[in-house]
Amino acid sequence: MQLHQLHPKHKSKRKKRIGRGGKRGTFSGRGVKGQKSRSGRKLEPIVRGLIKKYPKLRGYKFNEWKTKPVVVSIGSLERFETGEKINPSVLLEKKIIPKIKGRVPKVKILGKGELTKALTIENCDISKSAREKVEKAGGKIK
Repeated sequence: MQLHQLHPKHKSKRKKRIGRGGKRGTFSGRGVKGQKSRSGRKLEPIVRGLIKKYPKLRGYKFNEWKTKPVVVSIGSLERFETGEKINPSVLLEKKIIPKIKGRVPKVKILGKGELTKALTIENCDISKSAREKVEKAGGKIK
């Protein structure tokens, strides 16, 4: 079988031509009066109506893809050993934080809870209260 030998199994259905005499007379299934019953049916395109409803915004908007950092309280870092380095990948190994979209997420450490061990924190955002608690315990922030 070749391309020129292909043909459809059934005949294509012809479009009904209404309003030209015969069995579908007068209103021809379009109802009585109104914009939808007229010939040509000059309705507003749907897409244009949607576009008109959007606000006019200037510039490059790319805020939707910004990911919020995963929040970790300082109290949950108490399970680490003294002098241990803490970064997002270590927190992921200890299952304190989850992966987001298959990646190691950004981490922000907040000052909820107490810290007694001296820890070194790397590559994490940190709040003022958490910074004070880490430095008070003798830890370092890089």
